[in-house]
Order: sequence, then C-alpha cells, then structure tokens
Amino acid sequence: MTRIAVGAFLHETNTFAPTKATYEDFVHGGGWPAMAHGADVLKVMRNINVGLAGFVEAAEANGWELVPTISAAAVPSAHVTNDAFERIMKEMVDGIAAAGSIDAVYLDLHGAMVTEHYDDGEGETLARVRKVIGKDLPLVVSLDLHANVSPEMMEHADALIAYRTYPHIDMADTGRACARHLALMLKTKARFAKAFRQLPFLIPISWQCTNDQPTKGIYQNLAALESDAVPTLSFAPGFPAADFRDCGPSVFAYGRTQADADAAADKLVALVESHEDDFDGRIYSPDDGVRLAMELAKSASKPIVIADTQDNPGAGGDSDTTGMLRALVRNKASGATGVINDPESASAAHAAGVGATVTLSLGGKSGISGDAPYRETFVVEKLSDGKFVAAGPYYRGRDMDMGPSACLRIGDVRVVVGSHKAQLADQSMYRYVGIEPTEQKILVNKSSVHFRADFEPIAEKLLICAAPGAMPADTATLPWTRLRPGIRIKPNGPAFTPSVQSRSTSPVTG
Repeated sequence: MTRIAVGAFLHETNTFAPTKATYEDFVHGGGWPAMAHGADVLKVMRNINVGLAGFVEAAEANGWELVPTISAAAVPSAHVTNDAFERIMKEMVDGIAAAGSIDAVYLDLHGAMVTEHYDDGEGETLARVRKVIGKDLPLVVSLDLHANVSPEMMEHADALIAYRTYPHIDMADTGRACARHLALMLKTKARFAKAFRQLPFLIPISWQCTNDQPTKGIYQNLAALESDAVPTLSFAPGFPAADFRDCGPSVFAYGRTQADADAAADKLVALVESHEDDFDGRIYSPDDGVRLAMELAKSASKPIVIADTQDNPGAGGDSDTTGMLRALVRNKASGATGVINDPESASAAHAAGVGATVTLSLGGKSGISGDAPYRETFVVEKLSDGKFVAAGPYYRGRDMDMGPSACLRIGDVRVVVGSHKAQLADQSMYRYVGIEPTEQKILVNKSSVHFRADFEPIAEKLLICAAPGAMPADTATLPWTRLRPGIRIKPNGPAFTPSVQSRSTSPVTG
C-alpha cells in the first residue's frame, strides 16, 4: 500500500501588523481548525474547505495509507514567534522521520509565512523536511493564492500548486489537485521540470479578486495552458505586506521537459504583465463610502456591503479599529458591522446583561495610527458564547469559536463584538449574535475579498473603504525596507530602491 506522510502549517504574515502569532494562536486556530496532532488530524480534516482535507479525501479514494503528523494554522498577523515555529516544525519533522517506510510527503502550507528568525518560513520548512526524507522522495505542497514564493521553496519541493480563487473557495480542491499530481508522479516515477518566474510589481489584495477582471481572465487562460506536457501551472499574486526579498507575484510551472515548463510560464507571465494597468479600482474614504451606501440603500432591495479592507484580520489586522463604526454613527446610518475583536468589551456586555446599557471604550487597542478606542454608550441586544458553524462557501462548515460575544447597538447601528479575531466572511458571523444580514440596509465587513463568497449573492452593491488599519489598500504607502531592488511597489508605481524607501516612515492611516 502507498504510504504518504501529511501535515499542515499555515500562516500569512503581515510584517507591518501590530501583533505576532504565538503558539497559542495556532492551538486555537482563529477561523482555521484548531491544532490537531497525529491521528486526530484525519478526524478534523473532513468535509471542510482546507487543502489537507481535500488531499485526505482524494488519498483515501486512491487507497493510500496516510501518516498524519500535525495540522496547525493561525489567523494572519505579524511574525510567527520563534517558539511557535520551532515547536510546530519539530512535531512535523519528527512525525515524518518516525513514519518509517513512506512513498511521498504532502504538506498544506500557506506560502507567505515570515517568522521572527526566518524571512522565508516555508523555504525553511521545506528544507528541513527535505533533509529528513532525502532528495529522491516526492514532496508535493499546496499553497495559498497569496503565497510569496521563493527560489528555495521551488528547489526543495517537487511540486507547488496554488489556489485559483479569491475568495478561496477552492482550498480543498487544491489539495485534490496535489493528490492527482502526486498520483501521476508515483505512476510514471517521473520528476517534472520546473520553471519559476517572479513578476516585477506588487498587486494590492483588493484587486486580486478572481470574481473580477483582470484576474478572472488570467486564471481562465492559465487553465487552458495546462496539458499532458504541462500538468500543473500556478499564478500566485502574492501577499504584498511581507517586507522581505521574495514578496510579490510569481508564476511556477511543471512540464515534461524544461522547454514545456518554460514556455507555459513565459506565456502566463506575459499575460499578467499585460494587465498591469488593470489592477486598480475605486476605494472610498469612510465618510464618502457610508454616504454613498446610504444613498444607494434608499432604492435598494438588498444590503449595500462595504469592505473595511484595511482592518482585514485575514491580512494581519487585529479586527478592532473603529474608523468605519464612527463613520456609520456620525452619518446616522442604519446597518451592522463586525466583528470587532475586543474581549474586554465583550466581557463587560456579558456582565451587564441583555437589555442593559453599557459605556465602553470599544476597540482601538491595537495601536494603529489614526485609530483609538471608541468611548460611547451602547445597548446590549444579544449575548453569545461564540460557538457556531460557518456554513458558507468560504468556511464551508468550519466550527467557529469567537469566544464570549455580543450584539451592541448605538443609534441604528449594530456591532458584532467578539473575543477572538476571524475574518467576517460568512453570514453566520452576524446571525450568531441575532443580526439577520439580509435585513440590513448597510453591512460593513472586516474583510477585503473573502466575504464576497457569501455576501455577493445578498448584496445590492459592493464598496471598498479605507479606514485606518494594518493592511493598506495602497501598497505604496507601506514603509518598505527589504524588498528586492527594482520591484515596483504598486502597479505602475515607483521601483523599490533600498536607500530611498528605507527612509520612509509614513504611518498606515488610509
């Protein structure tokens, strides 16, 4: 029987964010499944939208025996602490080493991890695994669409395969794709030639959405370029908030011959570069966005949905800034927003009880320039223990634990307050505190794009607003110091020059 060692270790690192990822963050998982060890990994990875879950399903259909090590993921933030990285890596590597006779290794990684000690977290991960398994054993890896792929990652893996949707509704599908490619490798006993290209400009995440052009068309063309000669081809637009050499978009191809791989990679690179002008769109200030939403809501039959893009916890924000809430209240809007991550305020609401009024310094505790706690009096409308199932197309059945939570009301604005951070990408993240999202005039979600998977069908109109936060909509406003020289810091933007850019200390205020 074919035996495959498997594991998962995912983190998307925003090196400009205020809070690091500790081991305890991986234990909890945030919007990801909680950490699992050994045989428990296979119990957790069932019927959910995660790369490892898709691989497990396909592997079992192939009759493969799986040797699970560890699965660990944490919500995006600043650097992964050295303690967290080393503890998780030790369990993964030791598990692979103890697996005995195996035929291959599959890992579910993100591709944009930066640790306190390693700029390229995945490059280090794959180097350590390769050292244990030797140069001949196949090593196949699924990656996030936002991976910042490095030459070291390409060197150590036999295949890297990235998601093709943003919102990421194909995470499990990518795990299945890895299983198909591994099956091909095992059947043919072949190693495919590799081609790797890094593109010359950063792409802001708001314009990476695969529901829209140009990205939608790029991925359609990517699929058409795959063939028996090029069994897998990937485009990773990258995560443009990791200040190190290999941050940015990339293309990677695997071919029967080097010429096959190179030709496919070069065609895809030329296509992406031809659309540099198109990675752009309208972003509103908080007040302008809210006023426009209010005007549109007068004749709308469905909610106007606003992305609070710069405090996206899926991109390193702490999910606690108050700029959009203030704009809603200031303009006397009617609607709901969330999730503001504030355990202290959630606890105070639980202590006060349903129906009580409570004066809070809500949110604003992460130290983002231009933001501060919002001190006001709120009505406590509903309380929750924070446990529910997120059944929409992004989370797709994950058990969520937001900790003690509350629905607070100020004027005609309702606020979801939780004790853990997770991207508001599912309608259930309103319903668990008694807010029916389909009945709101305006919804303001702390998310950039993932929310669209579940909210686009119920939205009259989608808008993007830039209130203060850790993930700027304009990548050129970040104080870059360590990118590779020459890469443009936004589409058609200035080229990065270390001696010039390192003097920039502009705060991220939007």
